[in-house]
Amino acid sequence: MKRRPLRLALMEAERVLAEAGVASPRVDAEVLAASVLGVERGKLLMHPMVEPDVLDELDTLVKRRATREPLQHLLGAATLGPVTVAVGRGVFTPRPETELMVEWGLAQIAGRSRPLVVDLCTGTAAIALAVAARRPDAVVHAVEADAAALTWARRNVAEHVDAGGSPVTLHHADVRRNDLLLELESHVDLVLCNPPYVPDGAVLPPEVTDWDPRAAVFAGPDGLDVIRPVIAASAGLLRYGGAMAIEHDDTHGEVVPALLRRRKVLTDVEEHHDLAGRPRFATARRRTPATS
Repeated sequence: MKRRPLRLALMEAERVLAEAGVASPRVDAEVLAASVLGVERGKLLMHPMVEPDVLDELDTLVKRRATREPLQHLLGAATLGPVTVAVGRGVFTPRPETELMVEWGLAQIAGRSRPLVVDLCTGTAAIALAVAARRPDAVVHAVEADAAALTWARRNVAEHVDAGGSPVTLHHADVRRNDLLLELESHVDLVLCNPPYVPDGAVLPPEVTDWDPRAAVFAGPDGLDVIRPVIAASAGLLRYGGAMAIEHDDTHGEVVPALLRRRKVLTDVEEHHDLAGRPRFATARRRTPATS
């Protein structure tokens, strides 16, 4: 059969996705086409004509995306900073905005040799692996309560290590436990956390409500059911001068910093915005006792 123009297929894919309410129909169409062809999205122009089987495969993926199945699920992977992790049913899909929190955290340990880092509510282990990739000398621990999510984390850590990356220690534990990581108490240089934080009843896109695990998204009437114990756990884990960052809902721009300030052992509380100007994560540091 004759080869056909990719340009026309992309135009049709964009139309179908736009009608389905997909937020970025052209981008998604091009990403899917690049995946089918096994090329970078920026090199699609080098493939003006494609085989019919390529178009058939693209059409199948576009139809699935039109049902609002997440793009990352169709690709089987999501990227966070320097790492790409496997994703699918049973685990929260990392979002690009979390990269800002990771970059902040890396800056806090820039001058620290062999820093001890803990990633709470790790999910896919993307945050932990991003730190390990940028700081191979770091001692990185990651905590996850959900067994299904932990399976994905184990897979991603194993692939990272098999590719020559530094190890990450996984813990099957709930951040609400009073005895969480007692062996690390008062020794941690950096705690990072992207917890469930959406208030119950919030209206979200189908990509979230139909595909992300509910327990990884929603966290009580005010969205703070996990954030509160995470703050308590982090305050206990940090060494003097150690830093923490916690991602939160854009309605939490005042309340999460206020919760951090209520912890007398924490200081230097700051709120940070994402690239769209929305409140996105709050940070603090373990107070160093005054010397006489």
